[in-house]
Amino acid sequence: MAFELEAFDGRIDADYLDWLVDVHSASIQRHFWRLWDYYANPMADACGGSAADRKVSESGRCYVQAQEVGLPSRITGLARSPYAGPFGSQPVRDIQRKEVVIENDIAWRVNAAADFLFGKPVTLISKASDDRKRKDIEAILKALFAANGGPGFFQDMAVLGSVYGFVDCFIRAPQTQDPSGGPQSRQSRPETTSLPSPPSLPLPGAPTGDNTGDPLSPALQWAQAIDLELIEAPRALPVLDEDDYRAVRLYVQHFHQKKNVMSGRGSFLSRILGAAGCRSDTRQVVAVTEIASSDHWQRYEDKELVAEGPLPWGFLPVVHVQNVAQPYYYEGVSDVEPLIPLQDELNTRLSDRASRITFQSFKMYLGKGIEGFENKPVAPGRMWCTDNPDASIQEFGGDLAAPSEQTHIAEIREAMDKASGVTPIVAGILQDRLGNLTSAVALRLTFMGMLSRNERKRHTYGEGIRKICRMVLSMLDTAGVYATGESERDVEIVFPSPLPENLTEKLQEAQIKRDLGVPQDQVLRELGYETK
Repeated sequence: MAFELEAFDGRIDADYLDWLVDVHSASIQRHFWRLWDYYANPMADACGGSAADRKVSESGRCYVQAQEVGLPSRITGLARSPYAGPFGSQPVRDIQRKEVVIENDIAWRVNAAADFLFGKPVTLISKASDDRKRKDIEAILKALFAANGGPGFFQDMAVLGSVYGFVDCFIRAPQTQDPSGGPQSRQSRPETTSLPSPPSLPLPGAPTGDNTGDPLSPALQWAQAIDLELIEAPRALPVLDEDDYRAVRLYVQHFHQKKNVMSGRGSFLSRILGAAGCRSDTRQVVAVTEIASSDHWQRYEDKELVAEGPLPWGFLPVVHVQNVAQPYYYEGVSDVEPLIPLQDELNTRLSDRASRITFQSFKMYLGKGIEGFENKPVAPGRMWCTDNPDASIQEFGGDLAAPSEQTHIAEIREAMDKASGVTPIVAGILQDRLGNLTSAVALRLTFMGMLSRNERKRHTYGEGIRKICRMVLSMLDTAGVYATGESERDVEIVFPSPLPENLTEKLQEAQIKRDLGVPQDQVLRELGYETK
């Protein structure tokens, strides 16, 4: 089957789209999946019948971890291909698997950075001049984000952006209905999970009836039905403008979706395996491709068009958020990618140390000139006798200090602290740093690297949240649900301080702001109080 792209008025070439889906998609998925594997470090069972599984099982641990892909073969006993994924490996002859130690220093740093950014709820403050409309807009936006997970939505956004370097949010409005109550022709939502449409939603631009009673009620209903879908990087294929990398002409997604249908039924192989008592059926998987522009969208399954429809909003409903801004690139700076070489080095040295400890933690004996010494047990009260005057028993082994090894591991951890900006003290590990935390100024100096990086992220993620709010309010205005002007759609994002604060000093600061003329509602919001 081929793509039917007439509705996009030549804005994308069919051959280029085929290359995106068939070639480019595979390469970026391999790159981004590797970043996710280093963050999540998933485990896979290795208790099968293959030679690689048997070698892994020799160590007594019937599993392998994703970060083992960065360990040398002298430790794992396995040779890995860069194209076979973290769990595709072949055993290496004459090399025994050693003690494999994986300490995932990446995950806690990413999670700590996300907690620093969105660990406390953010506050959305409308900049509308009318007091009544300002409160209505804030109620609409609060309902929007609450229906999409609340604080969990922002934390998921931070984690995805931190791992991949960017995160996209596709704003999916609810299905519209014609005046007769039936769905529009070929109007179907393209996402993998569907939300029920609110009853009697109007067509975009259609009159909403009498809104003099409570105009906020249908707006809240619409806002709660809007789906803010976070798009993970492996499935995102944006088509950028050739002259401006910041402008997205079309947004393409390509991914494989499991259906609630079993495949393989009735085949010759399934009947043979069924007779042997094995179940060979697997879930059916289809390759899904979605294409969206500012005025149209399509959904394909295995390159067959299954749904399409117009987008009446006048803009592409996708918000792009870079984790840390990177000039001349669509992708931002990932927090995981620069840590991968250091993580591999750390795991290698920890595994080497574990191997050394295994060999040196037990006493061993070398007996010379004693007949049958290899069969004699070593135990208290045992004695050996021999007529050989040259006989001897030599003791060796035992754990020995290795200062250079400890220093090297400590320096690797410090390098990861500098590369990530996240130090162990962020996770509550004080060690010998307790003496530095004697004042608020000293605390901020201790967290200087983390706070600086957090400020950069506040700018990128805050601007992304503003764009989401503006797009949603524009959709409500286009649909005739809640009217707003361009200037009324702007909002201010207030991030609470991630550091512990002195409540007395905070209240004094709020009083000073109030004396300077800052509106009382805004002061209360900054303090974390809700206003009505």
